[in-house]
Amino acid sequence: MIWYKSWLDTRWRFLIGLAILLVMAVGVVFDYSLSAQLIATAGRNPDAVTSSPLLREAIRIEQTYRGWVWYQWYRQNLAQTGTLFAIVLGSRGLSVPREGLFTMSLPVSRMQWTRTRAATGLGEFLVLATVPSLAISFFSPMIGQHAAITDVFAYGLCTFVAAAVFYSLAFLLSTVFPDAWRPLLLAVAIACVLGILEARFDFSGLFRVMSGHTYFESGSFPWIGLTSSAAVSVALLYGAAANIARKDF
Repeated sequence: MIWYKSWLDTRWRFLIGLAILLVMAVGVVFDYSLSAQLIATAGRNPDAVTSSPLLREAIRIEQTYRGWVWYQWYRQNLAQTGTLFAIVLGSRGLSVPREGLFTMSLPVSRMQWTRTRAATGLGEFLVLATVPSLAISFFSPMIGQHAAITDVFAYGLCTFVAAAVFYSLAFLLSTVFPDAWRPLLLAVAIACVLGILEARFDFSGLFRVMSGHTYFESGSFPWIGLTSSAAVSVALLYGAAANIARKDF
């Protein structure tokens, strides 16, 4: 019953997120067929096209279809929009009075209820992190290209583990504030600040781990980043469970 209740509470946010990401993923595939010639032309003399090092790097990466998919989808669309939906799924507001009364009426402990809610959201986000990317592999042959299934699951792992930090942060904040808006806005603000700092100072942070940058460049997983992200997520979820356990409903 508690699993079903958790699903009912989050299903629309999950389904809307899945639909949006699927449309965006398919768009990445067909955008390549329209942009390939322009990218190839720019790649012959990128210095004449732009003086920005970031844009020159983007042109270099996107010379191949694999580079295009990574840069447009895993590095940008999935990392940014996926993070947003991770936060949306986590920002439920578990401490609102009606939620507390319902929790107290269940024949389960608060800890079990909180774990179930967290696991449901993480399971939904795992689908968001992988299924839309499978659409890229499915539709790529329609434009004469190929996207490896192994890459989908490799990047999906990186996206899921790193973005789970933002899900867990929103989940923790939802046990502090009695509404869904403040956890959502605070978590989004923190994600934006981290993203800006990472881009500004060019260091390996959550978003670089999320995009699977080292996997794209060398085929190796960012194990330190993945392990650290998982540890932070566990700590945040433990803090959320502790908050719920001591609430006076």
